[in-house]
Amino acid sequence: MLKYAAKRLIQSLVTLVIIITIVFSLLRLMPVEGYFQNFDKLDKNQIHAALLSMGLLDPLPVQLKNFFVQLLHGSLGNSLIYRPNVPVLDIIADKAPVSIFMGLASMAIALLLGLPLGTAMARSKAKFWDKFGTAFIVFVTAVPAAVYYLLIQVYFTDWLGLPILFSESDPVSWILPTVSLSLGNIAYYAMWLRRYMVDELNKDYIRLARAKGVDSKTIMKKHVFRNAFVPMVQYLPTSLLYTIAGSIYIESLYSVPGMGGLLVNVIQRQDNNMVQALVLIYSAIGIVGLLFGDILMNLMDPRISFEKKGGAR
Repeated sequence: MLKYAAKRLIQSLVTLVIIITIVFSLLRLMPVEGYFQNFDKLDKNQIHAALLSMGLLDPLPVQLKNFFVQLLHGSLGNSLIYRPNVPVLDIIADKAPVSIFMGLASMAIALLLGLPLGTAMARSKAKFWDKFGTAFIVFVTAVPAAVYYLLIQVYFTDWLGLPILFSESDPVSWILPTVSLSLGNIAYYAMWLRRYMVDELNKDYIRLARAKGVDSKTIMKKHVFRNAFVPMVQYLPTSLLYTIAGSIYIESLYSVPGMGGLLVNVIQRQDNNMVQALVLIYSAIGIVGLLFGDILMNLMDPRISFEKKGGAR
C-alpha cells in the first residue's frame, strides 16, 4: 500500500504541476488590466514600468519558473485589485474557516441522510423509498443546481421564516446554505450505496445465508451494508468536489464570506493573482481527495490491493 500511495502521490504532484502551468499560461494571455487597480488612470510608460517590475515582460518559461520558486517558498503572491498588496494567503486565511465549516457540516448532513436513504432504497426495491429516492436523485442530477438553489432560497426563507442572507453571528442563517450544499452529496451517496447493496444482495453468499435461516436484519447490517460501504468509501473524499463546486454558487447566492464567493468576486474584478491562487488550492483539494479515497478503501478492507493489475480482494 505504501508503494501505491507513493506512486499516486507522485502522479498527483505531476497533475497539479500541469494544472498550475495551464492556468498560469492562460492568465498571462488575459488583458493586463487584471494587474492594475487604476488601469484607466495610467499612461503607457507607467504601465510598462509596472509590468517590468512584476516580471510580466519576461518570457513565459521564466515567469513560470519564478512562480514555482515563489510557491516552494510558501508564497502565492499579493492581491492586485481585491485588496492591493495584501498577501494572498492572508486573504484566504480570513475566508477559509467559513468555507471549511460549512463544507464539513454539509458533508455530515449528506452522510446522515444519504446513507439511510440508500439503504432504504436497496431494502425496498420498487416500493415507496426506492421510488422516492430515485425521484430525488433524478431531480438533483437532472435539474441544474443553480435552479433548485434559487428555489430553496426564494421559497424556504418565506415558508420557514429563515434569513435570506448569511450572517456569521446568526446560526439560523447557516441552515439554508448548508442544507442546499448537501443536496448533491445526499443524492450521490444514496445512489452509489443503493447500487452496491443491490449488487451484494444478488451474490451467492447472501442466498446461502438466507438458506441457513439468517434473519434479514443481520444480513443487511453485517454483510450487505458492510461490504457495500467498502467500495463507496473511495467516493467520500471525491465528494469534496461536489461541495467545492456547489460552494462557489451557494456562497455568492447567500453572501457567505467564504472562498467560493471570493473566487467569483476576484474573477469579476480580474485579480489574476487571486484567481491563480484559488484555482491552485481547489485543484489541490480535488487531487488529494482522489488519493485519500483509495487509501481509505484499503484501510476499510486490507484485502484490497491496488498494486496488482486491476486490483484484488
